[in-house]
Amino acid sequence: MKKILNSLPFKLLLGVAVGIVLGLVANEAVMNVVVTIKQVLGQIITFCVPLIVIGFIAPSITKLGHNASRMLGIALIIAYVSSVGAALMSTAAGYTLIPHLSIVSQVDGLRELPEVMFQLEIPAIMNVMSALALSLMVGLAITWTKSKMMESLLDEVQNIVLAIVTKIIIPILPFFIASTFCGLAYEGTITKQFPVFIKVIIIVMIGHYIWMALLYGVAGAYSGKNPIEVVKHYGPAYITAVGTMSSAATLAVALRCAKKSSVLRKDMVDFGIPLFANIHLCGSVLTEVFFVMTVSQILYGKIPSVGTMILFCVLLGIFAIGAPGVPGGTVMASLGLITGILLFDGTGTALMLTIFALQDSFGTACNVTGDGALTLILTGYANKHHIAEEKREVEAAEVQ
Repeated sequence: MKKILNSLPFKLLLGVAVGIVLGLVANEAVMNVVVTIKQVLGQIITFCVPLIVIGFIAPSITKLGHNASRMLGIALIIAYVSSVGAALMSTAAGYTLIPHLSIVSQVDGLRELPEVMFQLEIPAIMNVMSALALSLMVGLAITWTKSKMMESLLDEVQNIVLAIVTKIIIPILPFFIASTFCGLAYEGTITKQFPVFIKVIIIVMIGHYIWMALLYGVAGAYSGKNPIEVVKHYGPAYITAVGTMSSAATLAVALRCAKKSSVLRKDMVDFGIPLFANIHLCGSVLTEVFFVMTVSQILYGKIPSVGTMILFCVLLGIFAIGAPGVPGGTVMASLGLITGILLFDGTGTALMLTIFALQDSFGTACNVTGDGALTLILTGYANKHHIAEEKREVEAAEVQ
């Protein structure tokens, strides 16, 4: 029992429950404190994300040696194929289901969250995409120049980042999740919008699970490993993604979960998980496609043509690779496609953003969990092509 109470999944679920209860009974004075806590914790987590990206991806590339460029190319290809595949599946589902649905967004009557008592700004040293680009370039350059000193320095940086993750990020996540759900409950999103929330969530979550099952099935068949040995460790990452609505904020927990798997190579985990957290957004893409079709039916009386939707899906897969792994990152990055290809007006765009926000947490959870399948594919590729695994001397502390 003590082990369960001290486990990360229990703490995360407890944060969700406490947050909802507190949000339903809290007054404005209490919410002033809650939103301030959320703002501060969010700033700390956001500040650390670029450090995690640099601390894991760059050293992992150096360990891949002359195979680094090839593994990076494979990672980009499978991330794109996964996102486009999820989008096309969602398109097929949309043409099948949407004509039989009557989904209406009810956004009136929500309470506004009070302002934070004080604004604590902790700017990150760089944004996530800059950190990703820096990690890739530095890692590749070190492999090309064979700089042993820089390689050793990056190993030390990774050890430092591991300590930050274990001692700072993971302990504060339950409090951040509690404050997030407290705000949702106080606003009324969980109560007043419950009917529409349930309708759209059930539809897209079924799609999420189908796509995750397909990804893990393909990964298991290709790698020759049991994909259950990956999925069974992903509970804490899934819950964290639901609570934070951010692949980037979930990165620390996702790394811990993936490292527990006996079938994933540790070097592929260090390389793949941080990379896919920023370029693999299959759940968000799947959801966005279904929702743009739904909104088009509601506002404009018809679903876009098949040719238009295929073009939208192909381009959305590219935009998803560059989208930030933050709440609403996919839909915000693709607003140009929504207005330019689907010809949504201001009302359509606003409704799309509203409905997408209702389920963003579950799309993020699909993204994060799907990263494990793609990492299993990378592991299979590395084994099939006899890419030697570089053993690390220092591993992260286990998270119960």
